[in-house]
Amino acid sequence: MSIYILAGVSVLFLIIGMVMYNGLISKKNKVEYAFSSIDVMLKKRHDLIPNLVAAVKQYMTHERELLTQVTALRTEVMNPKLSEAQRFQAEGKLSSMLGKVQVAVENYPDLKANTNFLQLQAAMNEVEEQISASRRAFNASVYDYNNSVEMFPTNILAGIMGLRRRASFEITETERANVDVNQLFGS
Repeated sequence: MSIYILAGVSVLFLIIGMVMYNGLISKKNKVEYAFSSIDVMLKKRHDLIPNLVAAVKQYMTHERELLTQVTALRTEVMNPKLSEAQRFQAEGKLSSMLGKVQVAVENYPDLKANTNFLQLQAAMNEVEEQISASRRAFNASVYDYNNSVEMFPTNILAGIMGLRRRASFEITETERANVDVNQLFGS
């Protein structure tokens, strides 16, 4: 009789272990999927940037340095050798610079009325909203994953599996700050 109880308890622990293992793997995969969604949206943004820069260059003269910085940042964020943290930081800088381009455009009424530019600007706004939604989904997945990796009893199995806490996608302090229009135009 005691052998049946021991076998039953062993099977119960095995089932619990399998459920925890599968839950951890599912959450890890969800984080990776959410990150790849951000990647897709960032790629879309990176593809639009040269078009935006080309359209704006036709009208802007003294803001060329800003456009050069945007182009350089685009190149930097596309580097496949960047770590996740470095990529998040570079993307934050790029978002900040794109905001400055939008502010700079306010000085060019002809550009703001240009149909191609308006379509491009609408596409950029849509991509930025999609990136924002992807970041929120990623952060929600990371939150759920981190809870599983750190909470008992799944933290024991996570430690055995080598699963570690993941960083959320956060914006930098400079991106949180308001854009200084006077500084942008050298006033």
